[in-house]
Amino acid sequence: MRAAERSGLLSKKGGRIGGRVSLALVRQAKQQTGIKTDTDLIEFALATVALEDNFAEAFKESRAKVDPKLKLGF
Repeated sequence: MRAAERSGLLSKKGGRIGGRVSLALVRQAKQQTGIKTDTDLIEFALATVALEDNFAEAFKESRAKVDPKLKLGF
């Protein structure tokens, strides 16, 4: 959440979101995160997606490839 704040993603809270979701999903997500309110949980989930670094995809794309200029130390 600090990264989201530094990125300016949490300023000017004027948007509103609505939808139907499983209560079990919300309950489990709150338990996993320790977040108490629906608003904070939604904000956390959206910030997590917005700040995703796509590491897994980049890792898969680079599989079995090493930059020939990389100095490996041997």
